[in-house]
Amino acid sequence: MANTITAVLPSIFAGLDLVSRELIGAIPAVQRDATMERAAVGQTVTVPVVPAATGGNITPASVPPDDGDATIGSKTVAISKSKYSPVRWNGEEQRAIGPGGQYNKILGDQFAQAFRWLANQVEVDLVTTAYRAASRAYGTAGTAPFGTAGDFTDFAGINQILDTNGAPQFGRHLIVGSAARFNLEGKQSVLFKANEANTDEFLRRRVLTEVMGFGLGYSAGVGLVTKGGGSGYLVNNGAGYSVGSTAIAVDTGSGTINAGDIVTFAGDSNKYVVASATPTLLTLNAPGLLSAAADNTAITVGNNFTDNVAFTENALVLAARAPAAPDGGDSAEDMQMVTDPVSGISFEIRLYREYRRMRYEVGLAWGVGIVKSEHIALLLG
Repeated sequence: MANTITAVLPSIFAGLDLVSRELIGAIPAVQRDATMERAAVGQTVTVPVVPAATGGNITPASVPPDDGDATIGSKTVAISKSKYSPVRWNGEEQRAIGPGGQYNKILGDQFAQAFRWLANQVEVDLVTTAYRAASRAYGTAGTAPFGTAGDFTDFAGINQILDTNGAPQFGRHLIVGSAARFNLEGKQSVLFKANEANTDEFLRRRVLTEVMGFGLGYSAGVGLVTKGGGSGYLVNNGAGYSVGSTAIAVDTGSGTINAGDIVTFAGDSNKYVVASATPTLLTLNAPGLLSAAADNTAITVGNNFTDNVAFTENALVLAARAPAAPDGGDSAEDMQMVTDPVSGISFEIRLYREYRRMRYEVGLAWGVGIVKSEHIALLLG
């Protein structure tokens, strides 16, 4: 039988193009390993990780230096989610629309909504994984950043965290939510005054691509994080802990500390992000303590916050695949892969012909892996 999805490809690509222009958040900002291969939930995908470059002094000689080899590392990412979004029509519904090309327009909009739903699921996964793995946090929980006109301290604060951790100066991204975006648009006039910004893109088209070395993105994945109920914990180590420690023994406290909670140690102004916690052990994300912590140092859990997050492209990786399908196929009559040119993600479109109706399915399987926590910083809101 002839290819049956080909007839609706214009509608599919119209919907994909619409959503592609919206994908200015986490998906285009991270390292991506997106192919048309299939993967099932629980399956691991190996993603190559290129090491940092090295160099040396130039010394004239008869032959060039015998160097330049590199050991390419890898990161294993588990496919954790496999989801679909359906589009279904029956003959009565199609005929009720009538002539005039409305069906193809509606179908294109439906595919756009399907792509958008899947993209938002990935965005949430990326932001959630990133903030929980962040090295440290900057800002005030419960207060949206960039709220003081003409003050870029929030940009400077997260840049300082990344600088201190040795993150590269290039490829930095900051993904923010609606409250932070409101302050950028409403209070930071230096960005939307065309004569000062040397562009009218922000003023005319709401396009703000880069500020203070950060590529800016806006994501529906940024949201409110509710902290755990832990309180009253103290450092439990007679010798204390030195700079760089990540595993901190604790005692006397009560309640649960969640992964991603923000903690501070008395006498240390840094805000650390919790990797994991038990009633007796608190584990911080790398690079760990920046100041020594003595025995019985009080530990305070921060308030609820909005998880705006900054990172470099090499800090986390998104592995995206077509969902698993049985050998020999299923009842799908046709299948096509369509690739979003902005995010690089390939979505699978399947067509199932049912009794007097037809059902399209847009599917994607993916997983998120952390490559380097030191290159992630949390901007509290």
